Amino acid sequence: MSISTLRRSARETVSGLPPGFWWLWLSTLVNRTGAFVLTFLSLYLTLELGHSAWFAGLVVALHGLGGVAGSPLGGVLTDRWGRRPTMITMHLAGAACAAALAFVTSAWGIAAVVLLMGVAMQAVRPPINATIADMVPAHDVRRAYALNYWALNLGFAIASLGGGAAAFLGYRTLFVVDAVATVLCAVIVFLRLPETRPDRPAPAEEKSVAEPEVSTLTVLRDAPFRTLVLLNLLVCLVFTAPWIGLPLTMADQGLSASSYGAVIAVNGVVIVGFQLLVNKLTDKRSPVLLLALSSLLFGLGTGATALAGSSVAFAATVVVWTVGEMIHVPTNAAATARLAPEHARGRYQGVMGMSWAVAGFVAPILAGAVVDGPGPDVLWAATAAIGVLAAAGYATRLRRALTEEGEETGEAGAAVPVPGPVASPAPAPVVVKGGDAEDSPVGTRPART
Repeated sequence: MSISTLRRSARETVSGLPPGFWWLWLSTLVNRTGAFVLTFLSLYLTLELGHSAWFAGLVVALHGLGGVAGSPLGGVLTDRWGRRPTMITMHLAGAACAAALAFVTSAWGIAAVVLLMGVAMQAVRPPINATIADMVPAHDVRRAYALNYWALNLGFAIASLGGGAAAFLGYRTLFVVDAVATVLCAVIVFLRLPETRPDRPAPAEEKSVAEPEVSTLTVLRDAPFRTLVLLNLLVCLVFTAPWIGLPLTMADQGLSASSYGAVIAVNGVVIVGFQLLVNKLTDKRSPVLLLALSSLLFGLGTGATALAGSSVAFAATVVVWTVGEMIHVPTNAAATARLAPEHARGRYQGVMGMSWAVAGFVAPILAGAVVDGPGPDVLWAATAAIGVLAAAGYATRLRRALTEEGEETGEAGAAVPVPGPVASPAPAPVVVKGGDAEDSPVGTRPART
């Protein structure tokens, strides 16, 4: 593929989106460029404050636990209060928590602050995803989610590189920088981003507008969406495993911590370098095909870890499941937006985000227990099996739900319009990956879904 072809593909990938989306994209980039807390929290707790590795792991898990509550909270506020005020409030809350970590030194004080930070960081994801679905035309929604995810990872890569400043600035200074960047993100949203929540009907119109009240419980009664959430949870469990099991597996084979650092850095490099290309290649493809394919790539990549014996081989496995990540995250977000009624987009995105948060809390514990017990080979065999199971679930349980709105699957897997008139879809009946994500905290990895 020539340079000119790549440039043309890049232009096509970023063209045609509304200005408001790019302000949101910029806010994501600024926020993640200053994201130092989760990246260096475990080192700060162990090397700077002298806490045990067990306590550091517990604190990181508390961040994920906070996200389990924060995601549905953010979804409810997004629909009731509005996208813009929810984003601003949660960004400011996250900034306050980051700043507090620079001054709080007691063990339980740190644990409480990190728990609240998990709530705030995860609560901001539903309004971001709902805003994208509100302002971007339906045929461009998946592309928009992919671009926002690319900004998130680009910022994460910059933050990881900038983290070397901890050697002479100190961890507390980095936490203050994180707080400042998050405040700047809130300022961008306040000054440049319009409110996109659909207008509620006037009182005189309410009786004639059939818009059922939607709660988190009624979202969970939407059978197709519930299936999407459960399958995403399976994918999230597989996706989280390498962040816990990979360093332990490599250490068991006598490889150094620096080798693990180089191997896991491949994940960020591949996403930053190839997300736009992958998005171009998968654009207009069937969401069912893409979700099944990404699940297989997760299963294949993590399962092959059991066969790796060198840093190069481990890096190759990371490449495989990273491609699955690049396909899965925007496709899953777009599928969520597609199944959600317009007036309940926040709640739907909040419930989906909760699946990422649950995996971020549960998977590290399960992965560590399996590695310490039956061994790493059992862990990787289990992730391979779960990946295949998720792929089969997408292919058999969601094909109708994700293609019934006037579309069928073409020969190459692309969704093509069905000739003839198509009735406007009704709101999803109230009856239902697994990332900044979007972007949810995953294991010990900073929140990126």
